[in-house]
Amino acid sequence: MDLNFTPEEEAFRSEVRAFLAAKLPVRLSEKVRSGKILEKADMQEWHAILNERGWLANHWPEQYGGPGWTAVEKFIFENECALAFAPRIVPFGVNMLGPVLIKYGNEAQKSYWLPRILNGADWWCQGYSEPGAGSDLAAVKTTAVRGIDAQGDHYIVNGQKTWTTLGQHANMIFCLVRTNREAKKQEGISFLLIDMESPGVEVRPIITLDGEHEVNEVFFSDVRVPAENLVGEENKGWTCAKYLLTYERTNIAGVGFSVAALEQLKGIAATQTKNGKPLAEDPAFAARMARVEIDLENMKTTNLRVIAAVAGGGVPGAESSMLKIRGTEIRQEISSLARRAMGVYGRPFIAEALKDGYTGETFGPDYASAAASRYFNNRKLSIFGGSNEIQKNIISKMILGL
Repeated sequence: MDLNFTPEEEAFRSEVRAFLAAKLPVRLSEKVRSGKILEKADMQEWHAILNERGWLANHWPEQYGGPGWTAVEKFIFENECALAFAPRIVPFGVNMLGPVLIKYGNEAQKSYWLPRILNGADWWCQGYSEPGAGSDLAAVKTTAVRGIDAQGDHYIVNGQKTWTTLGQHANMIFCLVRTNREAKKQEGISFLLIDMESPGVEVRPIITLDGEHEVNEVFFSDVRVPAENLVGEENKGWTCAKYLLTYERTNIAGVGFSVAALEQLKGIAATQTKNGKPLAEDPAFAARMARVEIDLENMKTTNLRVIAAVAGGGVPGAESSMLKIRGTEIRQEISSLARRAMGVYGRPFIAEALKDGYTGETFGPDYASAAASRYFNNRKLSIFGGSNEIQKNIISKMILGL
């Protein structure tokens, strides 16, 4: 693979940079740069800006609203957005459910749900993990029993999902549910689309270590779901789940975000001092920065290979697991180095300082406020989307046949 961009690709990069300079609100980029919390309205605003340009679903086929980009163009766009500190595209509808509907949904589902993802009419969350089924998703116990009455064909759903990211903002959730208790674990699962406003759905917040409400528990008590909301075949939902997870794991790798974070880290290391000299000149610290930069350059190449495979009609296998492992380790190392670089300034944590409108006292440089929260929040990266230990098992099976 030729890793040098063609003149056409360089022209595209210039087009993306011009778009970001003109359309990315400074208020949003500053919130991302400083690690402040993005509200739902912030995310919706950026989605709407991208959708107006036709760039929101940048990996969808043109017939469904995608821009028709090549794998390299998508890579360039995501990197330039990260370097400009644009808010990330919330992945659940656009990057996860969308590809599943395009591949496994029927025409009625595509024509109804896909436009609503693009225009923001529906805000999606993911119903995969359960208290006893995290990395082992095939162990899901949430049940969906099919029935027919005067109102038509439907499922009755009972169970619990957990670690549901941004579920408090969502009006829809895509879920793995067990529709056959007698079959083998993977063979009795179906993929359902559930309205969060249905009677019997309850969302409870989980407050994380940094005091934030990012994840939730979702409970289903006799929730009625139209049978037309089944994606793919009944009891074949595991196929949809695996296909979706390849997109989630590639997205979690966050190469572009690591590139931007590394640039921030270099700036911090150039201004923070140790023994009267910039931290960047400290041999031990500089060596760790060099190692993570080398790893990140290798990641860029692997990321291009995976995106090219998807663009060619394939589904990434072991490569997406490799990306997930190395990508999350790199992001964790960068946030760890940034926290270390803050020294004593990284210890105090004022949660309110990460929200809009805070005018109280802070401690240390501006970028110190989010150093600890970013570090602790990023510890989750090696767990969700399938823990890194599970990914190593997948790699050993797919490549080594173990």
